[in-house]
Amino acid sequence: MPRADFVPLQTYQELPEEEMRRAAKSFLETMRRRRTVREFSDRPVPREVIEDCLLAAGTAPNGANRQPWRFVVVGDAGIKSRIRRAAEVEEVAFYKGGKAPQDWLDALEHLGTDEHKPFLQEAPWLIVIFAESYERTDDGGKTKNYYVTESVGIATGMLITALHHAGLVTLTHTPSPMKFLNDLLGRPDNERPFLILVVGYPGEDAMVPDITKKPIEDIAVFIE
Repeated sequence: MPRADFVPLQTYQELPEEEMRRAAKSFLETMRRRRTVREFSDRPVPREVIEDCLLAAGTAPNGANRQPWRFVVVGDAGIKSRIRRAAEVEEVAFYKGGKAPQDWLDALEHLGTDEHKPFLQEAPWLIVIFAESYERTDDGGKTKNYYVTESVGIATGMLITALHHAGLVTLTHTPSPMKFLNDLLGRPDNERPFLILVVGYPGEDAMVPDITKKPIEDIAVFIE
C-alpha cells in the first residue's frame, strides 16, 4: 500500500487556558444531561440531522484508517416491526428461557428491563451498527481490518454524543445473538452486528432510573 500524503495540520484551534476550562466544564454539563431513554415519541426527526451525526461518528480514530463501520439507518415501519419481533424472540430466551445467568438478571433488576421492546417500533429511527471484519476487494479478495471492535466502539460513542448534542435521545440495544440483523437488512457475512441504536425524541411521559455516575476518584488515576 502506498504511503499516504501528509499535509500541514491546519484544523487544530488552541484555546486560551481559561476558555479551555470553560469549554470542558460546559461540555461536561451537556453530557451530564444525557440519559438513556426507553420511552420514545414517534415524532419524525429530519434525515439530514441523522446524516450529520453519522458523519461526525465517521471522524472517529480507527485502526489504520480502515473505518470498519457500517451504519444501517432504518425508518421503514415494516422493517422496524420485523426487527422488534426478531429481537423479542431472543429477549424472551434471555429473560425467561434460562439463557442469562442469574447474576446478570440480578444486575439488571433495578433498571426494570424485560423482554418487551416497543421502542424498536416507536422511535423514528433505528441505527443498526455493523463492525466490518474485512473489506471485499473488486477482484473477490479480502483486505483485513484492524482494531475493529475498538474502532467501532469509539465511533458509536461519538455518534451517541453527536445525537445528544443535536437534542435527541438514544438507547443502546443488544439482543443476543444478533445475526438475524444481517438477514433482515441484507448485510454480508463480513459485517457483524455491533448494536442497535434507537434514536428520537423522548416520549411525553418518559421515565428514567434515578442513578448516579461514579466520581472522578473512582474512574481515573493521575500519575504526575
